[in-house]
Amino acid sequence: MKIGILQCDDVQTQLQPEFGNYPQMFQQLMDQVRDDLSYETYDVRLGEYPASLDDCDGYITTGSRHGVNDGLAWLDELESFVRRLYEAGKPYVGICFGHQLLAKALGGRVERSARGWGVGVSFNEISQPQGWMSPAQSALDLVVSHQDQVTLLPENTQVLASSQFCPFYLIQVGEHMLGVQGHPEFSRSYSAALTDRRRDRIPASRVREAFTSLTAEVDAQLATRWILNFIDQARQ
Repeated sequence: MKIGILQCDDVQTQLQPEFGNYPQMFQQLMDQVRDDLSYETYDVRLGEYPASLDDCDGYITTGSRHGVNDGLAWLDELESFVRRLYEAGKPYVGICFGHQLLAKALGGRVERSARGWGVGVSFNEISQPQGWMSPAQSALDLVVSHQDQVTLLPENTQVLASSQFCPFYLIQVGEHMLGVQGHPEFSRSYSAALTDRRRDRIPASRVREAFTSLTAEVDAQLATRWILNFIDQARQ
């Protein structure tokens, strides 16, 4: 199975020697779960896209320091591409920024959350279990790093997991599109390093809460298995 990685940002230069860049994070994690995958990375900030939607079996959008409402030209092009994927029935999975982009591209709304920064580990309950959620689990706990949240869902959307902090944490639009606010590709050590470098913009109390939460186990491999199961099912 070939995965197209839609790259929307880079890991900060100072952190790349230890953690690599975002496409490598995804590849390393997915290779821990499956041994039949290949990858193609498209830097959508530079206008890189597949020549055909069928060039890959499914597409994953990385996170980004940018917001989906920033009004950048490359964001408009990416939204258009997501709509093309939706209309063509091609599997798509949006991670954090990509989750929010999915909602906005298909008619939803994304706003700066009054709840503030989501950082560290978030703890979420599965409200609508799906067949591709195998092995099954009633919770999904992942690293997060975001200020914006989806506040209005597109049509034909199911909310699959949520928390009090993030009501629309995991969503499925139609049969082929999935969005998750968390970052399965982020290790807890990367989350700690990134949070530490953002102390100038994250309230000190929220930073302390984040570091405390990072002692908890996360479901990164499980979430990755679910994502790949979803893509497999959506291809059929």
